[in-house]
Amino acid sequence: MADKIKKFFAKKKVDAKFKLAGPGHRLDSSSSSSVNIPSKVKSDYKTPSKQEPSEARRQAAEAALLRVQSQQRKQNPAFNTSLAAIQAQVKKELDAENKQKQPSVASKPTESEPIASSHLAVKGVYFRCPIINDEILTKEEWRGKIKEFLFNQLEEERGLTACLIINSCNYNKTKVKEGIEILSKYLDNIINNPEEVKYHKIRCSNNTFKEKVTPLLGATELLHAAGFQIKELEHNGNKEDFWVFEKENVEGIETLEFLKDALNSEDRIELELDRNLQVLSPAQAARRVELPPDFYALTADELKREMQLRTEAMEKQMQLRTKAMREKDESKEIRKYKFTLIRVRFPDGLYLQGTFSVYEKFEEAVNFVKENLENSDAPFILTSPTGQKFEESDYSSTFFQLKLVPAVILTFQWDPLIANQMAKISNTFLKPEIMMLMQSM
Repeated sequence: MADKIKKFFAKKKVDAKFKLAGPGHRLDSSSSSSVNIPSKVKSDYKTPSKQEPSEARRQAAEAALLRVQSQQRKQNPAFNTSLAAIQAQVKKELDAENKQKQPSVASKPTESEPIASSHLAVKGVYFRCPIINDEILTKEEWRGKIKEFLFNQLEEERGLTACLIINSCNYNKTKVKEGIEILSKYLDNIINNPEEVKYHKIRCSNNTFKEKVTPLLGATELLHAAGFQIKELEHNGNKEDFWVFEKENVEGIETLEFLKDALNSEDRIELELDRNLQVLSPAQAARRVELPPDFYALTADELKREMQLRTEAMEKQMQLRTKAMREKDESKEIRKYKFTLIRVRFPDGLYLQGTFSVYEKFEEAVNFVKENLENSDAPFILTSPTGQKFEESDYSSTFFQLKLVPAVILTFQWDPLIANQMAKISNTFLKPEIMMLMQSM
């Protein structure tokens, strides 16, 4: 963990030096952020026209088939790939491991555990934070761990850590933005007027400071890192507490420029959405699906209000409405959700299930399937419930744009160019260790 955070801080320092050097761009920078949730998404998706397989696609399919056949020849032909045999073998290996070590306690339900409610498709939404550890927890649990983690780093790197605390541990974006603006102004005043004593003092009882800076986690630590200290001074005949800047407390004005830049970069400890991978039997997938509250972009009270409005919505469905009216209502409906549940149905009847952000691209679902396939090199096609085949042109569209929200079942099939050959090679689709995750009835 220590190495991870050191590398993280080292990268931030390098980034800051590039920014302070003036306008320009880094050759190794990416044009897009790893987390990019638009405030408004246009639902302008159009179904692509059907095309005949191109020569390039044919060649790619043939090459993939040759790789799969080569892999199959290397495997032990006597190995029984039936689901029952695979389950028995892997269970035997897992039991042997469990005898040697005690299982770790995790907040996230393991995939082999039964679902808490017979109607809930998943227990909740879970996340990872690779920079801290490999645990899988809820967002609320991670918030506590991130706060503890960052405050433990203050002694080693106070300035950057304070900036990370401000951006990572305060959850009202409006208040964070206002607080950063005030703190940046304090730093700017000294940077631009280093000898002006009036800019070296911040009165703690000042209304702006009390309302916009004091409540901000990390603000006190940032002021310390910027060379400020609490002192009692005379003010209007009374003794009052002030934050007082002393240039001896910092290496130079460059330190303030560095902190201001880091503060406004909005860098934070990011969470990665865990797919909460599950494998379901046909009987389990046939159950009525309900989503947990974490999937909604609404509060509990707002959800209750939505339930009360459903009767009105049903009456509205019976009315004669234009296509534009229907699309508007549909868009409004899917905006209620932050996450979507994707199930992929395979020809052998099993379902692969994962959780995605509604603003993730469809390509993530394709990669999710590919990562769990026994023959991941072989090309395949995913089809919507209406029979629409998703092409590569769809991969850059979000689940929101494709209207695959809040839950959808996609059908898996091998590319028709190699489907017959793949049927002869193997009658299984998912990796053996993935099939072992299938929940018991």
